[in-house]
Amino acid sequence: ERERERERERERERETLLSSANLVFLVEMAAQEVASQPSDTLTTLKTESETLKTKLEEERAKLHDVELHQVAEKIEALGQFVMKTRRTLKGHGNKVLCMDWCKDKRRIVSSSQDGKVIVWDAFTTNKEHAVTMPCTWVMACAYAPSGCAVACGGLDNKCSVYPLSLDKNENLAAKKKSVAMHTNYLSACCFTNSDMQILTSSGDGTCALWDVESGQMLQSFHGHAADVLCLDLAPSETGNTFVSGGCDKKACVWDMRTGQCIQSFETHESDINSVRYYPSGDAFASGSDDATCRLYDLRADREVAIYSKESIIFGTSSVDFSLSGRLLFGGYNDYTINVWDVLKGTRVSILFGHENRVSTLRVSPDGTAFSYARLLVNWSGSHSVITPL
Repeated sequence: ERERERERERERERETLLSSANLVFLVEMAAQEVASQPSDTLTTLKTESETLKTKLEEERAKLHDVELHQVAEKIEALGQFVMKTRRTLKGHGNKVLCMDWCKDKRRIVSSSQDGKVIVWDAFTTNKEHAVTMPCTWVMACAYAPSGCAVACGGLDNKCSVYPLSLDKNENLAAKKKSVAMHTNYLSACCFTNSDMQILTSSGDGTCALWDVESGQMLQSFHGHAADVLCLDLAPSETGNTFVSGGCDKKACVWDMRTGQCIQSFETHESDINSVRYYPSGDAFASGSDDATCRLYDLRADREVAIYSKESIIFGTSSVDFSLSGRLLFGGYNDYTINVWDVLKGTRVSILFGHENRVSTLRVSPDGTAFSYARLLVNWSGSHSVITPL
């Protein structure tokens, strides 16, 4: 009986060992299946994505029946025109990185690598307000639609809003309100059609819509695969879209209500440094390090024009349209500003003589002038220049 009992115990041990071995084997097999599935799924999804992209390009190509410059052949060419510098605003101690016009068509806000944000009277060239930020490289600034506040930010990863007053001696830093917080540098900011909301883009690859009063994020926009360098709000007062561009060579059009990317364009060959809506809101232009400016028609869902010349080998840092939309201004890294005929695709003027690359340019709200910032490598001060159209 003892031997039988021992035999039964040995049998039970063998069964236990077999069941344990089977369990380990099953677990290993399951782990292998789980490990193999994501790879297979990703491969399948990538294949499907590439197939869909190819089909979309084919559908776009079917509508590409004529070039923009061919349609504009019968339109009278623009005559030669001369632009002269009227004002030079001196005061920054280092490179001017960004600027924006106030809706009153008179004041300008500029931000610089020296860590200062200055509000100027463009008519008199006087400084009305100056703020020293806690960090250098203030890469973004914007005027509120009411003209009663400015927003700025940069390497501090924040977007700060400063209310303005008639008292030029008031300490603006004491009234600072930190609105947005990204996980990387702030590259651009833009108020919506209200002082109460602001759009930001960042080196963390995202854009975001914020409530100025509470500092709460209202919507985030994910879709870029690298740093987002620029953004622009649609010009319509009821518009709910904006466009962004970044280091992934992609321009995206976003719906602010849903946070979804509704259109994207990937025809540039390098970083997109600047985007600007056409005055009607039906198209936008982009400027890139690939030395081209491009025009995209949102209704046709495709690129309709490229503005380039073989002699232009330096990247485009900033673009903006004239009030009518007939002219496209492009600031380049070879110290020049090229003026393009949007319809015919030809260069109609060029401004020489700057001491360093043009970092940013903006046309005034009434279209009678445009301002641009020159980056000086010496420490005698960087300039913002105003030129009448």
